[in-house]
Amino acid sequence: MSDAKNIVLQDGSQAGTFFASSYEALAKEDCRGLQIQRYFTKEGVHPYDEIEWERRVAKITSAKGEVIFEQKDVEAPKFWSQTATDIVAEKYFKGHVGKPDREWSARQLIDRVADTITGWGKKDGYFATDKDAQIFNEELKWLLVNQYASFNSPVWFNVGVEKKPQCSACFILSIADDKESIAEWYRTEMFIFSGGSGSGINISPLRSSRENISNRGKSSGPVSFMKGADAIAGTIRSGGKTRRAAKMVILNADHPDIGQFVVSKWKEEEKAKALIALGYDDAIDGDVYSNIFFQNANNSVRATDEFMEAALGDKKWDLKMVKTGEAAETLKARDLMRLIAEAAWHCADPGMQFDTTINKWHTAPNTGRINASNPCSEYMHLDDSACNLASINLLKFLRKSDFSGKSDFQGFDYEAFKKAVHVFIIAQDITVDNSSYPTAKIEKNARSFRELGLGYTNLGALLMELWLPYDSDAARAYAGAITAVMTGEAYRTSAKIAETAGPFAGYDKNREAMLNVVRMHGDEAKKLDKQHIPRDFWDAAQRPWAEAHEFGRKFGVRNSQVSVLAPTGTISFMMDAATTGIEPAFSLVAYKKMVGGGFLKIVNTSVEPTLKNLGYKENEAKEIMDYILTHDGIEGAPHLKDKDFPIFDCATNAPGGKRSIHYLGHVRMMAAVQPFISGAISKTVNLPESATVEDIMNTYIDAWKMGLKAIAIYRDKSKGAQPLWRKSKRRLSRRLAGREEWKGKNFRLT
Repeated sequence: MSDAKNIVLQDGSQAGTFFASSYEALAKEDCRGLQIQRYFTKEGVHPYDEIEWERRVAKITSAKGEVIFEQKDVEAPKFWSQTATDIVAEKYFKGHVGKPDREWSARQLIDRVADTITGWGKKDGYFATDKDAQIFNEELKWLLVNQYASFNSPVWFNVGVEKKPQCSACFILSIADDKESIAEWYRTEMFIFSGGSGSGINISPLRSSRENISNRGKSSGPVSFMKGADAIAGTIRSGGKTRRAAKMVILNADHPDIGQFVVSKWKEEEKAKALIALGYDDAIDGDVYSNIFFQNANNSVRATDEFMEAALGDKKWDLKMVKTGEAAETLKARDLMRLIAEAAWHCADPGMQFDTTINKWHTAPNTGRINASNPCSEYMHLDDSACNLASINLLKFLRKSDFSGKSDFQGFDYEAFKKAVHVFIIAQDITVDNSSYPTAKIEKNARSFRELGLGYTNLGALLMELWLPYDSDAARAYAGAITAVMTGEAYRTSAKIAETAGPFAGYDKNREAMLNVVRMHGDEAKKLDKQHIPRDFWDAAQRPWAEAHEFGRKFGVRNSQVSVLAPTGTISFMMDAATTGIEPAFSLVAYKKMVGGGFLKIVNTSVEPTLKNLGYKENEAKEIMDYILTHDGIEGAPHLKDKDFPIFDCATNAPGGKRSIHYLGHVRMMAAVQPFISGAISKTVNLPESATVEDIMNTYIDAWKMGLKAIAIYRDKSKGAQPLWRKSKRRLSRRLAGREEWKGKNFRLT
């Protein structure tokens, strides 16, 4: 026990005891480069040799049954689903189908990416020896092929294909109040979208439609310039593929054109519903939504604590001229807050971002403030910056025996989870200096601040199999502990990389702020509820933060940010995740694509093991699952005990059912993990069709009170692509213009 150490935090409190033997020596003081030890792999056994492979046909069809993609003789691991095979072949294989250069095996794809990243790492001196590089390569391939983790889509699109590939999925842009900058905004987004990535921008620096242009008239205002950017996004398909481009547009709550901005997508949604009522195609990529504005962007209002407090207190709020800072207009903050909620009630936009909270957790405030986010609001950092994303499949770490072979182990294998974090943080950091970036400013900041966005997926499935209702204190404590381990271990690894490669270039200027944020994360970890998580797991959530802070003070940290919670759509399919990102199960019924074609209606794959672990007999579990298949839900199922129903609650209720997770349950889960994330959380809070404008307004307010950085909502059936309802543009204009609080206010419904 001589290698035991007591870790004491800066405030004097002890975080616990750790043993050096339980951690890999990522680096030693007497060598240059990282020393990597095996954890998932075996010496002399390639990860692919442990897997049974098979050949399949990868095929994707349209809703009308038309074949839009097909590739025969695709090789994939036998345990991969047909959906995972189809997604990987269609989205990520390089080359043209039917040509000699076309990839045909998942191992070719993984080799292309993992070997390229390892080669970059060797070139840049990341590894102490060639043997360390080999071990890293095999550990990375093991995690990828066994669906334990995945990089973001641009890595799969571009790495090993282009000499300087675009690896980052997320970009934040800046803008100035001049034509050249607006044109640069359009140009930059075009290149970002074509590389398979998304971007966000705060357009508040653009002068309002109430302000003059060189004494020759009024500016057209920022909303008008949003139309041009939206048209470009609609034209450029992401990564040259069929998916839509992704973008975020943000306006500050004190901008004079905030009213126009808030109702901009509401107005367009009214047009869509009117056209759909006339019989036009209501598909999201059909004629209607392809011919109205702002459908390629998420909109968010950026609100300070000052605004939120004014809204709560029903106080006055000044809209300020961009060029002079003078008050352009004074209105009631609560009226603006209600308009935001009402617009979201009608069309799901705008969301809200809470500026004061965001900048409280800023790791580089001496360089600049955080003004914007990426399209889904999970990446938030400096203007003109980039973030490379990756996600870990949490359900893979729910084990009955750990990797050391202990048969008495049961639960979440946080030691294995930490090893996966080690490997991916190293891999993601390697990509930073070897990526291309759309502008010189973004390249400079990306290399100076080295922002990474490691996250996870399949939380909902994991909680179900742990018998934890998603909307429960126990589930929130468990999710918080997992997230604390992930980000703490990521920062710890980042500090150890800094020992040999140096900290990020902006570290010295922001040293105390950076270390203070690490300390803040660690302080939040101490608040995790010990009643709901095992003591060893609670301890595991403390140790990385103490070490990250200690190593950070000694060596600095390599990355100014290390984690986000992204939506993980496509890569969740690649990993065969039952749920995406931080989301709960959407339904207990799913449709499995079969090898050879066709679909099979199945019960959510987490239900059967959960019933078994809850102690239901085999025949009882079968009857419950048969009931779910027949009724598309579990309410009324035989044998199921009342106390177990909440474990199977989903985001939506089944047809004829009443049970679902309350929308505030989603907000509470986000609040449970936000203190342990460098960035923020991409998640839409789903509200029922019956939700009122007040419900939405209160949800936004509750999210702010709970410490979230951002929130987006979706009220069921609020979009015309669903069963429609209709109100004319004239009625919308009349309703807004007729309100006492909005008479004469500056929004146009043209």
